[in-house]
Amino acid sequence: MAKKTKVTENSIITAYMDYVLEHNEHPKSVYLFAKTNGFDEAEFYAFFASFEAIEQHIFLAFFNNSLAVLNKSDDYLSFDPRNKLLSFYYTFFENLTANRSYVVYALNAHKNKLKSLKQLSKLKNEFQNYIESLDIDMLDVKEQRLEKIQEKSLKESAWLQLMFTLKFWIDDTSPSFEKTDLFIEKSINTTFDVLNIAPVKSVIDFGKFLFKEKFKMN
Repeated sequence: MAKKTKVTENSIITAYMDYVLEHNEHPKSVYLFAKTNGFDEAEFYAFFASFEAIEQHIFLAFFNNSLAVLNKSDDYLSFDPRNKLLSFYYTFFENLTANRSYVVYALNAHKNKLKSLKQLSKLKNEFQNYIESLDIDMLDVKEQRLEKIQEKSLKESAWLQLMFTLKFWIDDTSPSFEKTDLFIEKSINTTFDVLNIAPVKSVIDFGKFLFKEKFKMN
């Protein structure tokens, strides 16, 4: 009798991603999913409470894997906040591109957009923690309540920016997603120029880029 393969968090995630891409639907039940992949239902629940939990974890894993790669680089660790965020974006979207079929399926599978966004809830929390850790310089408002409002606004706007970039990437048909790379560069630089109250040239350039590409959020 062949030795049973050890079930791990990653093996369940891989099996789940393969299933939805091969069948173009979610598994009917945890029992059938486990049986199809040769492990016990109880082994599934040792790692995840539901398929929804897997979906949330997958997007969190894309984030964690990207950050793990970056943190191994001495160059990244020496970067200022602007270049750290640019590096994160490029690495994160390379990770997404390597798993593009699943990402596009997962975000387009639900007619209810709120369910699609729910898959990103853990990613949102960790990404906003990451933004906070960058210690981005902002206006010195000299008032604690206003500082908290400013910090919250920064994290929320950073999340919206990531969502805009994700939408742009999904719709991008350029070779090697070159337009997404350009979008990332212009959007991040514009954000930091605004925070630094720099000349508005970057804002104008980014606006022209968006108009040219006829970018729209549904």
